[in-house]
Amino acid sequence: MTARRLRVLIQRLPPESATMTALRNAMTAEELAEQAGKGEPEKGRWSQAEQLLALVVDRVARLEHITLLANTGKGSKKPTPPEPVRRPGAQPPKPKPKLTGTGADWLFHMINGGAA
Repeated sequence: MTARRLRVLIQRLPPESATMTALRNAMTAEELAEQAGKGEPEKGRWSQAEQLLALVVDRVARLEHITLLANTGKGSKKPTPPEPVRRPGAQPPKPKPKLTGTGADWLFHMINGGAA
């Protein structure tokens, strides 16, 4: 077996395999911190069970958010909606652009017949 073939086989092992666990356990604290900072779950491989678990986590977070909204008093600051769990093959959500003063003026002008 070539070294390349061995590397490919090891890279394709599931994260919970004994080999991958042993490799993680052999890492120093600094290496673990570096890896945690570079985590990109959207580039990983997930099974159907992991996809379904992420869906459940998202739904529970949404239900919790709705419960908080329903029980927040008037005049209180509303909680921000939860971010979905990042999934393989999906890009992180792009932040929505904020409405600036000039943008608000332009929008007001367009709504009040400025396009005609």
